[in-house]
Amino acid sequence: MNKKLLNYIIFIIIAVILLYFARHNYRDFNINKAISACVLAQKQTSANFDKDAVKKKCEDKINKSLK
Repeated sequence: MNKKLLNYIIFIIIAVILLYFARHNYRDFNINKAISACVLAQKQTSANFDKDAVKKKCEDKINKSLK
């Protein structure tokens, strides 16, 4: 009985640690994809397009929404 409980607790601890690392590893990936999508949408809707200005604007907008 104690061995089953110990194995269960160890499994839960390892799963939480793996989820923590996965969250941090893929967070930047998700933010970059959101910024790229925002820049693409701005490019399609804007007649004059300055990539650097639009990218900065999108980064600010996304970072503001995350906080």
